[in-house]
This record gives sequence, C-alpha cells and structure tokens, in this order.
Amino acid sequence: MKLISRTLKRSKLLIAVAAFVALALLVVGCSSGTKTGQTSSKTSGNLSGTIKIDGSSTVGPISEAVAEEFMTVNPSVKVIVGISGTGGGFKKFTSGETDISNASRPIEDAEKALAKKNGIEYIEIPVAYDGISIVVNKNNNWAKDITVNELKKIWEPNSQVKTWKDIRPEWPNEKLILYGPGTDSGTFDYFTSEINGQEKASRADYTASEDDNVLVQGIAGDKGALGYFGYAYYHENKDKLKILSVNGVKPTEDTIKNGSYKPLSRPIFIYINKKALKRPEVKEFIRFYLTDGVQLIPEIGYIPLNKSSYDKSLGLIR
Repeated sequence: MKLISRTLKRSKLLIAVAAFVALALLVVGCSSGTKTGQTSSKTSGNLSGTIKIDGSSTVGPISEAVAEEFMTVNPSVKVIVGISGTGGGFKKFTSGETDISNASRPIEDAEKALAKKNGIEYIEIPVAYDGISIVVNKNNNWAKDITVNELKKIWEPNSQVKTWKDIRPEWPNEKLILYGPGTDSGTFDYFTSEINGQEKASRADYTASEDDNVLVQGIAGDKGALGYFGYAYYHENKDKLKILSVNGVKPTEDTIKNGSYKPLSRPIFIYINKKALKRPEVKEFIRFYLTDGVQLIPEIGYIPLNKSSYDKSLGLIR
C-alpha cells in the first residue's frame, strides 16, 4: 500500500542524505587517525539484514516513507512494512513475528499480557500527532460541520440513522452511505471509545476496511457517503474529498497539535521489540526514524511532536 508519491521534498531530503554520506566517507578517508567507533551513524551500506514492521494503516505511511529513505542509504537492509491494522499488528508483534509494530492507539492490557507470556519486551515510542478526520463526498453541498452528539447518533450500535435528514432535519433526504475502519484498526478503537463511549461499540452496517485507500475510493464515489480515517489520507486526497469540522473546529496542524480538535486528536506510535533492538540494523533504523525521518512526517500529512519528545525517545534506544 502506498499513500504518497515521491515529491520534491522527498528528493531534496534524499539529496541531502546522500551528500551527508559522501562527506562522511571523505572525512573518514582523509583522517587516518579517526577511530571507527567515533562515527555518529552506521549508514552508507555498512548494515545488512531484514526488519519486519506491521500494524496500523495510519502509521504505515510514515514507516513506509522512512523505510524507503533508510534503504536508499543502507541498500543491504530490507525493511518490510505490512498493513494489518493496529490490532492485527499487535497479534504478530506479541508473538514475536515482527520487530516493530505500528499503532494508532496504545497497547492494551490483553496485548501486554500476551507479550509477557511470549517473553516479548518492548519500548513504546510516540512518533506524531493525528486527527481522525470526518469526510464526505466532494459534491456534498449541505454538510460543513458535525457535532460529537450527531456522530454518536450515526455510529452507535443499532443506530436508526438511514438518511442525512435523520441527522439534521434541514439536510436532504439523501441515503447515508457509511465507510470506516475495520475492527482490527486502532482508529476504529479510538473513534468508538471517544464517540460512542465504549471501545469497539459501533453499528455494523457500513463498508469496513483496514486499508484507508479503500475508504477514500468509496467516499469519493458516493455522493451520500460519510466516513472517518487518519488525517493524512484526507491530506493526500483533498481534491476528491470534503472534510467536516467537529463541534465547529476543523482539523489543522495547529488544532490537532494543541488538542483543540477534540476529541479526535491523538498521538500515534511505534513499538519496538527490545531483543530486535540489539541488532545494529534495527537500532540504526529507529535512530534514523527519530532524526532524518521526522522531516517526512508533515509531507505525509501528520504533525511532528516537539523535538524534546524525539530526544527523549532517542535516549530510550541508546
């Protein structure tokens, strides 16, 4: 799954990274008295191995972009990024199948217990902010804002909302066609908890997918559609979709980061297997993720954390 194409920004970053690597090689070649252990990073092809990542479709685009750049400067390392939803990713991670798990919600108690049972120790690292976005078809000319209470009315179990008029009397008697994440999705867990008051409590008569691109295509094709997913998927497809404010607040970089876009602003995470972190290629990938990789986050459509947060996470992997 690809969310984004390579852009000018990505090219500039690639050029900058390549220039840095070339300069580092020049310095090493000209400075015979420099010890290998004094270099700041292990790039330029010294590493090899395979890194397995799976989980959230929300975090997936960040990990995919970072993996692509990392493999450019470390061509002997293969980074595999799968998308099976946060819950599906944790199933693999807690059984030792993957090295890193992408997650759009924190790990749950049952998942913690399974990890402990299987001897999996891990580190939790927040990587960005996201705002779950409520989107409709581009040709929807009546809805601009929706309230949390209206979202609950739409999405609660056994909801009787069938048309847009059922949401607000002044809206048209247009059939409401719903799209949303599948039940293995961390976005589904977070949304149902914040909107319906109970995790996984939701009506079932909607088109569900762990692949947010499927949801984008569905909403773009149905005039009466409404759905929700991570902000980056709206950011990438804003020419096809229309985004709604929630309680009068539209998701933007500022409103997501300062939390005023509530209750749908949230941090998103990666989880790292501590045993895997002892492998040099994994450790260097995480270091790259939290340094060079941060530049990719706004390009993809998410909001970076404060530098102090990344510095704190870097301290956890040293």
